[in-house]
Amino acid sequence: MPDIILNGPEGRLEGRYFHNPTPNAPIALMLHPHPQHGGTMNNKIVYTMFNSFKAQGFSVLRFNFRGVGRSQGTFDEGEGELSDAASALDWLQSVNANASQCWVSGFSFGAWISMQLLMRRPEIDGFISIAPPANMFDFSFLAPCPSSGLIVQGERDDVVPESATAKLVDKLNAQKGIAIDYRVEPTAGHYFENEMEIIDSHIQDYVSQRLVAPVEE
Repeated sequence: MPDIILNGPEGRLEGRYFHNPTPNAPIALMLHPHPQHGGTMNNKIVYTMFNSFKAQGFSVLRFNFRGVGRSQGTFDEGEGELSDAASALDWLQSVNANASQCWVSGFSFGAWISMQLLMRRPEIDGFISIAPPANMFDFSFLAPCPSSGLIVQGERDDVVPESATAKLVDKLNAQKGIAIDYRVEPTAGHYFENEMEIIDSHIQDYVSQRLVAPVEE
């Protein structure tokens, strides 16, 4: 799995990339949790997401937001991080020009950024959000939400209450042509400490279904 350096808006961005040599292989971009709370591309959930998409035949990229690891720049309250994500997606598309599908996946803060990216990039076909921080950030920009996806939430999450995520899911599912697959893990907290295999199972199950039978938008 090669280390790569991307050109970002504030300088270099450090990443890890897996290339699937299959012609027209789909692509997926992984986004990590909050940079100011220890979030990096090597977070266990981000790493699990990366390998889940890899197992489904995707070319996959995860990277460090500005100011994290070897990525240049400083934290920018989400606005700059969204620009970083857009640059990373540009790079991923440039080396996979004929990709059959394009997905984004994020955990916590990364889920918030990924869903903003979803709104800006109509070519994104699906998304995975793990514990989206619906109680901390405004998700009203998802009006309308342009793509269906999977949201996974821990019932024992003491950072993002399950009720806040459920409210977001209800709003999205009320939109015409959008189907959110919402899966609540009864024993999981925010960081899914002992549930990496469960996360992997949910992602592979959902993505495999969508690859066989894409949702009609």
